[in-house]
Amino acid sequence: MNVMVVDDDKNIVQLVSIHLAREGYRVLHAYNAAEALDLLEKEVPDLAILDVMMPGMDGIELTRILHQNYSIPVLLLTARGELEDKTKGFLAGSEDYVVKPFEPKELLFRIAVILRRFEKEYQSIIQIGNVIINRKLFEVSTGDRAIVMPLKEFELLALLASRPNHVVERSTIMEQIWGLDYEGDDYTLNTHMTRLRDRLSQLGADIEICTTRGVGYKLEVRNS
Repeated sequence: MNVMVVDDDKNIVQLVSIHLAREGYRVLHAYNAAEALDLLEKEVPDLAILDVMMPGMDGIELTRILHQNYSIPVLLLTARGELEDKTKGFLAGSEDYVVKPFEPKELLFRIAVILRRFEKEYQSIIQIGNVIINRKLFEVSTGDRAIVMPLKEFELLALLASRPNHVVERSTIMEQIWGLDYEGDDYTLNTHMTRLRDRLSQLGADIEICTTRGVGYKLEVRNS
């Protein structure tokens, strides 16, 4: 796994890099956002650790770019434990944060949790309940029944199945499935969800898509 560390404090970069290397991670490092973006032209890491307070572009804005343009999970380092920093970070797309000064063991633990979560999210085969989702074949099956779904419906199902029992916000769904520049309305998502529910019913799936009104959707296994 490759991890990019970005902090204007060279001592922090060195400390984090040493502990990451000891755990077997390959480390890329930069001392500001501009250097980090230059690195991305050559190589895209599996995860980025960013300092919030940096000269020039700060860690919040860099997080937004990494999340939207590269789908790289981000862990933020902040010298302040203020709610405002945490809120801005999560809204920009960060997965977690660690407040300075921090224990290296805690940092390593949080990195491992994020990477495990993303590994599950992007795995090619997902099983939930009696449903198997094959991302390579775009096929959804239950027992001896299988269908190839239309692309958008398949992507919707795979996204929800990668986060079972977790409400995925409508804005996140629209961004990941249709893209940031999509100018459609709520009707598009509602229509695709209705069709997806119908297909799952036809397959005899024991999972259901639950609506959290005004927020988003989550996938659950029905109680028998």
